[in-house]
Amino acid sequence: MESDPQVEELATRLFDMARKGETERLRAYVEAGVPADLTNGSGDTLLMLAAYHGHAGTVRMLASLGADPGRANDRGQTPLAGAVFKQESEVVRALLEAGADPHAGTPSAADTARMFGQSEYLEWFGH
Repeated sequence: MESDPQVEELATRLFDMARKGETERLRAYVEAGVPADLTNGSGDTLLMLAAYHGHAGTVRMLASLGADPGRANDRGQTPLAGAVFKQESEVVRALLEAGADPHAGTPSAADTARMFGQSEYLEWFGH
């Protein structure tokens, strides 16, 4: 199947919106039918990119529209583990509120918090 350059261009713009935290622009596309769990070639979802780049509002919006807060990328990394690694506390809270499992993924968010001595996150995870 040949790829459609217009579809690829739109997907690239959507992933850029997630990285930049352009919540309302991205919301309009998802509400118009773009899958909330749209995934790039590395298995990163829109929510993963928003989380990794520190955009808690975008994370909350995507989760409210059905994005899976625990979906791992092709390397087994979850949005929560990425947020812990980047020390994005507000994103960590947003993901936990959305139901993300701190023990999912490789390494898990809990493992990542232990690795970097982030005791506050471990407390949030119930450790």
